[in-house]
Amino acid sequence: MTDGPPVMAHPAAVVPVLAALSALGTLATNILLPSLPGIGASLHVSTAATTQLITVFLGIFAVGQLVVGPLSDRYGRRVPVLIGFAAFVIGSVVCAVATELPVLLFGRVIQAAGACATSVLSRAIARDLFSGAALAKTLTLITIAMAAAPGFSPLVGGTLDHFFGWRSCFYFVAIFAAVAATGFAASFGETHRAERTSVHIGFIGGGYLQLLRDRRFIVPATTVAFIMGGLFSMFSAAPRVMIELMAFRPIEVGFFFAGTVLVVFAAGLIGNRMRERIGLERSIQIALMLCAVGSIAVLVAALVNGSFLPFLGSSLVFLLGMGIVNPLGTAQTMAPFGKNAGAASALLGFMQMMGAAIGVALSAALSSDPLMALGVVMTMGSVLALGVYSRRMLPS
Repeated sequence: MTDGPPVMAHPAAVVPVLAALSALGTLATNILLPSLPGIGASLHVSTAATTQLITVFLGIFAVGQLVVGPLSDRYGRRVPVLIGFAAFVIGSVVCAVATELPVLLFGRVIQAAGACATSVLSRAIARDLFSGAALAKTLTLITIAMAAAPGFSPLVGGTLDHFFGWRSCFYFVAIFAAVAATGFAASFGETHRAERTSVHIGFIGGGYLQLLRDRRFIVPATTVAFIMGGLFSMFSAAPRVMIELMAFRPIEVGFFFAGTVLVVFAAGLIGNRMRERIGLERSIQIALMLCAVGSIAVLVAALVNGSFLPFLGSSLVFLLGMGIVNPLGTAQTMAPFGKNAGAASALLGFMQMMGAAIGVALSAALSSDPLMALGVVMTMGSVLALGVYSRRMLPS
């Protein structure tokens, strides 16, 4: 272990602090959704142009993880996390004071570069500290926080925008990051022994190729990525579905998203209990079936009448399955790769964000009927995830 503070100065703070690290990226992504029209009006650009604030963030967030992960295996976790927090705060302030869209986009790039470090290293630090059942339990709690952020953040963002304007959203996430950074600095020392090897493109690429060729990594990682595509397609399409097709108000949509957090939280607890009773693989298989049933039900709801209650029930079934698959699949992906947990977490994070980006793009492009498009994308993702995971049982 490198010199410095103890690995855990305050063990009780481990899960809350790692959850904050994990949630930072999704918090910064979704808190802006209710404010995009207001940002466009303030900066004299179209609402369509302001969607770049989401796509640019996701792109940098995904690619940046591929760089941060191997660097953390080489230099340790603590310093990259603290640098990531600092970059995020600086980027948030740049966004808050921006008067033109290019400046705002520049701030989002800095934000995303910082957030990718905290997100990817939350999983790597968990792998440094835990293994087996303890790792699965810790990653479940971290994943609940990561899933809760997209649920609560639109409601928080809409409230801040209503009372204080859209710039307050950036000040809010800057303060959140500063508090989380303080907690991390006070609670964690270095958790990973630095590897004294050179870091270059060939070294990084070779490490990723090794992971991609390993069925223990690629099968559960791809499974989680497909499910994330369905989840983020729901996050992006649900506001349009509920407002345009079902005549809900934006504030009611915010409460809908907040309610999804309860389902994800319950799913995480159920998943842990299932893992203890029937094992990890069987739990994931059952959860994937739930995702498929819920997704197909969304598609059927679109074909029949598109009313709210069938949409709600179908979405809850999918979320229940997702809330089990995501943490257990993440734990299964990370468990065999303790020595290079940074690279494994980075590649997993990249695949998750690319799955999310593809899901969002497809749900926007496939149909003029947003509920139909959502049902198609969710069904595609769930069926593909179930098919990929079934290959885990095949001989190598």
